[in-house]
Amino acid sequence: MRRLLSVLLLLACWQTTQAADAISPEAASGFGEVKTATAEHSMAVTANPLATQTARDILRRGGSAADAAIAAQLVLGLVEPQSSGLGGGAFMLYWDNGQHRLRYYDGRETAPAAVDDRHFLTESGKTQAFLDAVVGGYSVGTPGAVKLMALSHREHGKLPWATLFEPAIQLAEQGFAISPRLHTLLKETPELAVNPAIREYFFSAEGTPKPVGFILKNPAYAKTLRQIAKQGESAFYKGPIARDIVRVVHDNPNRAGKLALSDLRDYQALERQPICGHYRAYKVCGAAPPSSGGTTVLAILGMLERFDPAQRPPESVAFYHLFSEASRLAFSDRNTYVADPDFVEVPTEGLVAPKYLAERSRLIDPQHAMATVPLGWPAWTRKSARVDYVTSRSPELISTSHLNIVDADGNALSMTTSVESAFGSRLLVDGFLLNNQLTDFSFAPRGPEGQRIANRIEPGKRPRSSMAPIIVFKDDKPVLLLGSPGGARIIDYVAKSLIYILDDQLTMAQALASPNIVDLGQGIELERGLAGGEVQEQLRALGHRVVEAPQTSGLNAIRWSAGKLEGSSDPRREGVAAGD
Repeated sequence: MRRLLSVLLLLACWQTTQAADAISPEAASGFGEVKTATAEHSMAVTANPLATQTARDILRRGGSAADAAIAAQLVLGLVEPQSSGLGGGAFMLYWDNGQHRLRYYDGRETAPAAVDDRHFLTESGKTQAFLDAVVGGYSVGTPGAVKLMALSHREHGKLPWATLFEPAIQLAEQGFAISPRLHTLLKETPELAVNPAIREYFFSAEGTPKPVGFILKNPAYAKTLRQIAKQGESAFYKGPIARDIVRVVHDNPNRAGKLALSDLRDYQALERQPICGHYRAYKVCGAAPPSSGGTTVLAILGMLERFDPAQRPPESVAFYHLFSEASRLAFSDRNTYVADPDFVEVPTEGLVAPKYLAERSRLIDPQHAMATVPLGWPAWTRKSARVDYVTSRSPELISTSHLNIVDADGNALSMTTSVESAFGSRLLVDGFLLNNQLTDFSFAPRGPEGQRIANRIEPGKRPRSSMAPIIVFKDDKPVLLLGSPGGARIIDYVAKSLIYILDDQLTMAQALASPNIVDLGQGIELERGLAGGEVQEQLRALGHRVVEAPQTSGLNAIRWSAGKLEGSSDPRREGVAAGD
């Protein structure tokens, strides 16, 4: 009976995730060219040309990397609203070159105080259908992006706060041309136009998305930015904007949510310790829990380090096989142990300990895929025995953005920011979209025998994320900034690119453009159209289940090379690099 219950629970989680995957929440919009730039002193790489130009202008005015990131993020919330914005959250790694110190800032959303652990269960106790949970106020968590920007500006800003808002205000008032990618997302995102404000803003009177090149103006967004520019973050978390957010969440006809004014008033962005590990001659640092990005990327790297790069060249069957096995092992641990460390104990250091990863790596057979993936037993920091968690998954989707900045003083920033699904909860308020980040929690709170699911929803808790901003060091100096959107697939996008770059097998631009491979524990996903049938058949012969799927990564990177800065952006999206 216990075995049957376990199977049924895993099947329910699998079905929820499969349904989410089938939605294709941020659709592919074509494969273009790699955008690369070099510079002497400063560099910005973001997901949109207007945001990159804004960051570059701020750097030219003497702004810090934090200043440039804030200004770029405000523009991204306007021109790439499907991916990030004021209504979402973010994780930021910041290298303070003057203090020679790496800082990690957590602006992840939090669950409202009024939720309970049955939030995503039906009256009969079953998990809700994904779109039923996403669309409307029920999925909205307390936004953290504005608090994170304010915190990073207090710590690292050089230009006045209000100055950073000027470019986005001007664009919102004068208008910007709808890009091909935004237009594609307007066409492909399910149940987008359920909100009247969204229909009026993005769609014609006939109900079709406004075309590519249409000049879209957003005076409501400009008004919101002016208030925050003048009054600081309190304008967002208290007063009229906060009341508008809560009203829209509570009055939503699709499904009312539980966000309260007190949730906004009490929200705080946090500074945490980054998680770091070694890969060959490098120190690789990432976002620690509640993000699973840092620990899981480091686990994949650590398990693959023992294999000779010459025996697993890029895009080979050998690489795909070994990478898949390492990813399966890493995701097994991630799905079980990682959650908000302020609510549950997480064996963060144990998950990336070299001895532990060496033990896990020995489970990888170069000639055969594992029939099953055994759960690991990492060392616990605060207890001698592990906490009895049960493996779970959450239908984490891919609407996210990543940017990297290096300023003239050598400060470096890697930030990933998100509203979760494309266009978030499909709620537009005061010119910006609200997140649906609560769906990053496990829909089921407990396992078949009552075991706690670490990533279950709880009041005030931050949902587990896969955002993986990375800064790589060599000889105590930053040498590479990297990150990507992509939901849970972020981890494999980033890990693959790191291996190709750090093993000196591909240039940075080649690594970002190389075919993506993903294995979240349900089989290998090869990027559609980029891996031949012979490769797939050889992988199947090793015991893998193989499918092709679109892989809409949006990798952005900056590398220090031969005394210069080199920036590159993924050909799958609209990002560009620019520097001086």
